[in-house]
Amino acid sequence: MFNETKTHEITVDVVILTIINNAIQVLLVKRLNEPFKDKWAIPGGYVRLSENLDQAALRVLKERTNVDNIYLEQLYTFGDPLRHPNARVITCAYFALVRAEDINVNSTSELGWHKVSELPPLAFDHKEIIQYSLKRTRERLEICPVAYQLLNEKFTLTEMQKSYELIMGKKLDKRNFRKKALSTAGLVELDEYTKSSSKRPARLYTFKSIKLNSKRAHFISKKKEKIQ
Repeated sequence: MFNETKTHEITVDVVILTIINNAIQVLLVKRLNEPFKDKWAIPGGYVRLSENLDQAALRVLKERTNVDNIYLEQLYTFGDPLRHPNARVITCAYFALVRAEDINVNSTSELGWHKVSELPPLAFDHKEIIQYSLKRTRERLEICPVAYQLLNEKFTLTEMQKSYELIMGKKLDKRNFRKKALSTAGLVELDEYTKSSSKRPARLYTFKSIKLNSKRAHFISKKKEKIQ
């Protein structure tokens, strides 16, 4: 018989990404207590006894952004014994892609969006977690159009290409991108155009459905999930 003793705490951290002002930005909170007081950090919290990991991540996401109809993926478990200076804390990290139009975040001196290319000094290993989430997002672009979750419900191919370029961090050939985009399963061409007096109207598109070939990634539907 083994003598089991409590040796660690379990938390979830959620990297919340969106596009604001033509840049990929991440939501950060300023820590009010030690350790790392006054440093910025990824939103997170301890897993409650009544929750599984997905439920805890969804709760944190809902509390911080008031959205739950998003692309959410379990990212990685970070368990370096030295990642927390005062305790043994293992965190299961998630990342979420949200549309700017769906976000209900009131930026303050203690909560706000930061460009991933210009991150402030971060607490714990949160810089590593953010970088890992970007790497995973880029990998996901190869198997499904997750960038759609960063776009408005109706979008142009130019806007779609721009979101891909921001995620990839490089320019893409317009002709090749459009050819590939138009062959994407679930993409629907609308009989609607942008309304602009200064530019030629561009056709709008949307996604009817997106298939995900991953047990760790899923779309959370407001009709299916009720966050208390």
